[in-house]
Amino acid sequence: MSTTLHFHKYQGTGNDFVMLDDRAETFDAADHALVRHLCDRRRGIGADGLILLRNHPEYDFEMVYFNADGHLGSMCGNGGRCTVAFARQLGVIETETHFLAADGPHEARIDADGTVHLRMQDVAGQQPLEGLGVFLDTGSPHVVRLQAAGTLAELNVFAEGRAIRYGELFHEKGTNINFVEAPAAPGQPWQVRTYERGVEDETLSCGTGVTAVALAASQHGATSPVHLRTPGGDLRVEFQTQPDGSFQHVYLIGPATRVFEGKIDVA
Repeated sequence: MSTTLHFHKYQGTGNDFVMLDDRAETFDAADHALVRHLCDRRRGIGADGLILLRNHPEYDFEMVYFNADGHLGSMCGNGGRCTVAFARQLGVIETETHFLAADGPHEARIDADGTVHLRMQDVAGQQPLEGLGVFLDTGSPHVVRLQAAGTLAELNVFAEGRAIRYGELFHEKGTNINFVEAPAAPGQPWQVRTYERGVEDETLSCGTGVTAVALAASQHGATSPVHLRTPGGDLRVEFQTQPDGSFQHVYLIGPATRVFEGKIDVA
């Protein structure tokens, strides 16, 4: 016997998500196979992840994020921005919100043009990794590796990223990997390509990833706000660097777009 799910599809700079209004909590969060099916680009709806919007007694809503592999994920920055836009579409919020995600509470506001300003968690700092770059946790773990000028476009992100993600340094827990090219001239954006764990492939954009890149770029002369370009579009990150090397008042800023909605029958 099949069940019909009403879903919405959103994308933030090409990072796409199946969105479900689960305020009645009818979706089985333990059904990893169903999440995988819905995210499957050939047999399901197709997405980098699935997000449930649920009620919460202390916040405007709760964002429950699943990776495309079917398992609960850590914080997703682009997903967070899309959830804010989804919440406004549903009438849960107006222009400002305080919501709960996997890494704790977040604040956000959405402009009339659909730009979402999402406050991320404070970041303790960055850890040097010999031969790899630096590591930061921006709600999800990220390696940031600076590439030589002119090499990013031809880089095999899948192969290079997978080798680091499953390397001995991170073992089964894994990490996300961001390959970065610095601007050729002042005023140009930092170029970013990301391998995402859970998706296990390159994605068009990663919000926590560009956040990590922007913070790491501050050690290479970048100042807030940092403009970044992913294959899926442009994002901006604002932050304040603290004397101890940590970062506060970190904001991920960019568009969140409703693509379509529909119904799908699932077993």
